[in-house]
Amino acid sequence: MEEIKVAYLGPEGTYTHLAAILQFGEQSQLLACASIDDVFSMVEKNQADYGVVPVENSTEGAINNTQDCLIDSELTIVGERVVSIEHNLLIQKGTDVSNISVIASHKQSLAQCRKWLNSNYPKIRQLECSSNAEAAKLVQKDPHTAAIAGVMAASIYDLEIHESKIQDQKNNSTRFLVLSNEQVPASGKDKTSILVYAENKPGSLFRVLQPFEELQISLTKIETRPSKKEAWEYVFFIDFEGHMNEANIVNLFERLHLCTAEIKVLGSYPLFNLDTQ
Repeated sequence: MEEIKVAYLGPEGTYTHLAAILQFGEQSQLLACASIDDVFSMVEKNQADYGVVPVENSTEGAINNTQDCLIDSELTIVGERVVSIEHNLLIQKGTDVSNISVIASHKQSLAQCRKWLNSNYPKIRQLECSSNAEAAKLVQKDPHTAAIAGVMAASIYDLEIHESKIQDQKNNSTRFLVLSNEQVPASGKDKTSILVYAENKPGSLFRVLQPFEELQISLTKIETRPSKKEAWEYVFFIDFEGHMNEANIVNLFERLHLCTAEIKVLGSYPLFNLDTQ
């Protein structure tokens, strides 16, 4: 059997790397990418069978880069994975923490540990990196730098966990999307993601939401982003329960087409069960 190729936001040791392993297993060929855009590109060019990207964090909200790529891309969402995020302060082994002058991490991770940092290291300079793993790589080279990253990064880059579970919200988690060029059949317990370009008229959001209420379809998320088509026009990202091929959802789309300017179906995929983590 041919090995599955999975592109993910790298480098090794990121939470996206962990999500890819949890979704596909370590036996898959995992391809680290430098950016979210590169993950999309790898799958679009069939250089990878699947892509894994973060889409939202329970503390800091949406990942705008991923949402913008979804607006432009023709890829399909075929799965999701929610990963509990536990941040740790990593240092070189044997380092005296009193000599640390910089704490590096991704900007979202720094934000997720804001209170802890203000309480414990209020005068230490914070350095934003492209990923937590990149921050861990900096610590490898500089004993005066500490990183905020996960346990896997500590293992990969041979670092010491000086403080564990330093995130401000103990139930912190990130949702990741699995991308493909193919659709997946209904599983019996699914979620559908769509983009809706609403008419620029008063009450447009009400008209978009009304069919969901009438058909008793459960919304799991609704969010807005600039449409990138016209200034001050917005697109709604909507997640709801059900598969696009179910009769009730087909009926929903028929009603939405009557009250919206455009609908883009991003994909239907199995609803992730948090109890299986």
